[in-house]
Amino acid sequence: MAGQGSEQQQRGGTLLRVNTADPLTYLDHAATTPMRPEAVEAMLPFLTERFANPSGSHRFARSVRQAVDEARDIVADAVGCKPGEVVFTGCGTESDNAAIVGTQRRHGGVAVCSATEHHAVLHAVEHGGGRVVPVDAAGRIDLDALAESLADDVSVVSVMAVNNEVGSINSLDAVAEVVREHAPQALLHTDAIQAACWIDLRTITPHVHLMALSAHKFGGPKGVGALIERHGTVLEPLLQGGGQERDRRSGTHNVAGIVAMAEALRLTDMERVADNLRIAALRDRLVDALLHALDDVIETVPRDAKIAGSAHVCIADIESEALLYLLDEAGVCASAASACASGAMEPSHVLAAMGVDKRFAAGALRMSLGRTTTEADVDRASAVLIDAVHRLRGGPR
Repeated sequence: MAGQGSEQQQRGGTLLRVNTADPLTYLDHAATTPMRPEAVEAMLPFLTERFANPSGSHRFARSVRQAVDEARDIVADAVGCKPGEVVFTGCGTESDNAAIVGTQRRHGGVAVCSATEHHAVLHAVEHGGGRVVPVDAAGRIDLDALAESLADDVSVVSVMAVNNEVGSINSLDAVAEVVREHAPQALLHTDAIQAACWIDLRTITPHVHLMALSAHKFGGPKGVGALIERHGTVLEPLLQGGGQERDRRSGTHNVAGIVAMAEALRLTDMERVADNLRIAALRDRLVDALLHALDDVIETVPRDAKIAGSAHVCIADIESEALLYLLDEAGVCASAASACASGAMEPSHVLAAMGVDKRFAAGALRMSLGRTTTEADVDRASAVLIDAVHRLRGGPR
């Protein structure tokens, strides 16, 4: 209703009201990030006057193809690889699937991954009859168990750089050493989709053959990603068609998305060190407030084992669904690491693999901070969350 601070949307016959007058505290950057204004500005010309298909042969198309090539150079520089090793895709899930499935189709063999991988990797590995390796209490792959899982039949190993739920960081140089020793024929893939904001990707690239990225996790648009294919890696493409991306990923290029992705990654790379320091301090301020004010709350992963933006906690005797409802009512955007199936709250596969006590896992809360997070955001979120927990536990407000 115009003029009353609200918007109305029609979806599936149900009228939804979004009250835009309420304050909004966004702590769900692991799900998606707000687009950087510079990335929006970079993509606009390719949504309007520079609309040509870059695969065309005329000068109009060639000028657009040049923009794709320049974006490829920018991504390669931020990643620390050659431009020809950058393959633009439609999303992070496609990049992960292309790495796992493309390797198996080309080279046969089985895939191996950690138990806390994103489902884009985990389901692809399980679907192909692969092996899943346990993790430690911080969500990091067990290197001894990884070594035991490797043999001559393994064609690809996938270990995520940063976990999307709890923020754990895997040591990919250590993983690479294990793979080289026990399965030197295997390709090493990393889902680095959550890593770009927090880790210099150049420190990861030398250790892997394949790396998946997704633009919307670092201030770019949704619907565009990349797969880095290094060391002359050859995969069987998932898509058959016009042979774009040197026959590695057919389909008309999402030029606007590619250009915006490159600009967002360039800025992220340039600002990463300063952002990490500021955001880590905000994360600590938020979690410390909760630990001080509430009993039976655990910080799921130690701070020295996770990224700066992860404020994942588990709260005993609370159900995530109820807690998220109260947070949403107050305009705090967060998510949970547990899902509701048939009316019963079950721990996420990540928390289950980490061995988190079910009493705490049922009250998992993923708060993820980012570039736009402020002190006011974390102070408001902690106050709302503390009040919500007291309400759910039936205690003082």
